[in-house]
Amino acid sequence: MVVGILEVDLSVPGSSSLKDKRQVIKSLLTVIRNKFNVSAAEIDHLDSHRRAGLAFACVSNDKTMANRMLDKVMEHIESNPLAEVVGSSLQFL
Repeated sequence: MVVGILEVDLSVPGSSSLKDKRQVIKSLLTVIRNKFNVSAAEIDHLDSHRRAGLAFACVSNDKTMANRMLDKVMEHIESNPLAEVVGSSLQFL
């Protein structure tokens, strides 16, 4: 069993309040959960209205499959015009 964990640090430049940020982040997390069948949560910068730390987890029997799935998640995040990727890390357990 392989667990892949993708952590992404985002900037939400168009956000002027926590409500604006949470609307963008909630939508992003919901779409990713449904489209890629991964676990997803906001884990950092909860009180900042222009930053967000997200984590995604994928369980698989193959490291290559988990890596591919999390790469697709990252591509989806990078294609979102409302958020900019500031940093990311990927690890496998």
